Amino acid sequence: MRRPSQSTAAVPILCAATTGHDIAEPTGGLGLGHAVALLAAAVVTVPLFRRFGLGSVLGSLAAGMVIGPFGLALFREPEAILHVAEFGVVIFLFIIGLEMRPTRLWSLRRDIFGLGAAQVAACGALLTLVGLAAGLSLAVAFVAAMGFVLSSTAVIMQMLDERGEISTAKGQRGVSILLLEDLSIVPLLAIVAIIGSSLGGGGESTPIWQTVMLALGAVLAVFVAGRYVINPVFRILARYGGREVMTAGALLVVVGAAWLMAEGGLSMAMGAFLAGVLLSESTFRHQLEADVEPFRAILLGLFFLSVGMWLDLAVVAADWRLVIGGVIAFMAVKAIAIYGVARLFKATEREAVERAVLFAQGGEFAFVLYGTALTAGVLDARIGAAMTAIVILSMMLTPVASILLSRLMPKETLSAYGAEDVDTAEGLRERVLIIGFGRFAQVVSQPLLARDVDVSIIDNDVEMIQAAARFGFKVYFGDGGRLDVLRASGAGEAEIILVCVDRPETADRIVELVKSEFPLTKLFVRAYDRGHSMRLIQAGVEYQVRETFESALAFAEHVLANLGLDGEEIAETMEDVRRRDEERLTLQLAGGITAGRNLMRGNAVTPQPAPYVRPRREGVALNEEAAEVLEEDAATQP
Repeated sequence: MRRPSQSTAAVPILCAATTGHDIAEPTGGLGLGHAVALLAAAVVTVPLFRRFGLGSVLGSLAAGMVIGPFGLALFREPEAILHVAEFGVVIFLFIIGLEMRPTRLWSLRRDIFGLGAAQVAACGALLTLVGLAAGLSLAVAFVAAMGFVLSSTAVIMQMLDERGEISTAKGQRGVSILLLEDLSIVPLLAIVAIIGSSLGGGGESTPIWQTVMLALGAVLAVFVAGRYVINPVFRILARYGGREVMTAGALLVVVGAAWLMAEGGLSMAMGAFLAGVLLSESTFRHQLEADVEPFRAILLGLFFLSVGMWLDLAVVAADWRLVIGGVIAFMAVKAIAIYGVARLFKATEREAVERAVLFAQGGEFAFVLYGTALTAGVLDARIGAAMTAIVILSMMLTPVASILLSRLMPKETLSAYGAEDVDTAEGLRERVLIIGFGRFAQVVSQPLLARDVDVSIIDNDVEMIQAAARFGFKVYFGDGGRLDVLRASGAGEAEIILVCVDRPETADRIVELVKSEFPLTKLFVRAYDRGHSMRLIQAGVEYQVRETFESALAFAEHVLANLGLDGEEIAETMEDVRRRDEERLTLQLAGGITAGRNLMRGNAVTPQPAPYVRPRREGVALNEEAAEVLEEDAATQP
């Protein structure tokens, strides 16, 4: 398989997270003015786009389009930036790998080779049909389709990271699909070379077996280095090197793994990801992450800027029907295929729609595939340039479509009906009813269960109920703020109701309902703060406690013990604090939240009153009691 020639590439051959194939060398350098322009563009556009809820990805892409060669022309050669910016995605994938241990990666094998392969195959087949319908030959339609099939790792991972969804179940499925797409690079490049040879325009190509062996050798080299070499080296660096040497070593790991995979014809991002996975259980894991993280944010922003620069507005204007029609057709058909595959693999309706919108774009690898196809004679310059514009526009539209989807779709809630380990509250008849089973109620339940007290527990958080079931708790689904749920939960027959919800307004509502409908039932309520305690006392509950009061006193008691105070002094001090707090609460119930402030001890120095005019003669005590007071006062003065 022959590498794309720099001289014949009419479309941008860039690859931030794709392969090691040649990127066109810049003919000019970057000056200080270029650096100022890049930083200014990022500083202005990213906060502005985030302010309007459009995200940093779209802001960087738009900024690149404005300052690029087809905008204000502040940059004539975007490829000069890519030589550095491409490592932003590489470092990002390395950090993701650090968070994913080998056992966790192994657990995703079905999603990678099942879900991922199904999505690539389905999207490739349907998009090829779209190309044929547009009048393209089979070879051109296939190459154009497969370039668009492989979604943008940079865009998707950045958006998942901003949403905090990478570590979630649906986020992990997205990562699995991206990994399979990266693995597809070698066979796709080999197929393009074979097509080019069959058409007589590709020249000699590397045998497929040699390409595969080279790729496997690169993977093996990264595995051996990560497993047996890197940890001993970093122990030496930690002992004899400085902080700057450790940082250089961390960057060497990332860049070295990316380079090895690139030489094997695989994705640089795949190499960095694999290195991260192999080092995820290393003692230097956190040090590595801290060292490379600052580079990731800046370089990833530069990558999006450079992609925006590649959008050739002249191509869009000249072939606007082909470009606009291609964007609409390819994104729509790909989204439909992704949705169908997601539903086939038992994804929920919401997850299927979100994945379809998020993945319905082309990616960085398309530029490499189209460049290779151009060199091999499969694509001509016009189709290659148009497909490049289609891919870049789709990358720009993805954040917009995702934002619109999040605003149009209702807020995500899990349904209790049909969910595993979740039963609704009905016909419960126990001595104690616990409403809300967060961290507070979980501790409260332990003494009751230790004495075999019959307890019913209800909560309206489906995920929490399922998690509690794994730890041996039977929690029923029910909203304690509804009267019908309270009746079904046995509130009328329970001796005591423990209200342990974490929202004070919800607790107030439950207290109001219980006092109105079940006046004989005792109420023990978790209070959020002092004001909430006052409301609960005024509502007539049997007992309330501020959620942090007892734990804070226990904490302070251990501090005093550690400072050397004896047990009697500590007990006396804690009793004084409790007494003052109780007295203050009593005063507040009568006089408002500001009453009883004098009962609180503060650490601010109280100024001593002083006369405006200093007396000429010192005061003289008129009796013994006054003399003693003056002596005590003098002894306390500095």
